[in-house]
Amino acid sequence: MRRIIPFLIALCLALPAAAERKQSFGDLDVHYSVFNSSFIQPDIASAAGLVRSKTQGVINIAVLKAGKPSTAVVGGEVKDLLGKSTALTFRQVTEGEAIYYLAQFPFKTREMLSFTLNVRQGDDAHRITFNQEMFPDD
Repeated sequence: MRRIIPFLIALCLALPAAAERKQSFGDLDVHYSVFNSSFIQPDIASAAGLVRSKTQGVINIAVLKAGKPSTAVVGGEVKDLLGKSTALTFRQVTEGEAIYYLAQFPFKTREMLSFTLNVRQGDDAHRITFNQEMFPDD
């Protein structure tokens, strides 16, 4: 389990600088990344409770308040270009001071997906929308 958090952090940081995925709401920062689950090593996927598949994506969210990991209520959905919607069911992963939220979603072919994330902390609710192109791992 100790190797999961550094791996997920590395995935977040591995994005090119121009593609950084972060939304700020005052002192609340929401970092997120989306990737194919087949990119995860089998032992790490197993420890994180993730299914490895060439057509399963993973979304990883970290919430920071004033620069420190923070808990939140995270939900959302993903839609394909035809408008088919899949709910994102996040589960919290806590290791030491690190807190992450992970959800998996299916996709069939190379396609552009639209994500809507809902992040609530206390009385504050925030919505994040973005698109991500996914590629099945051949």
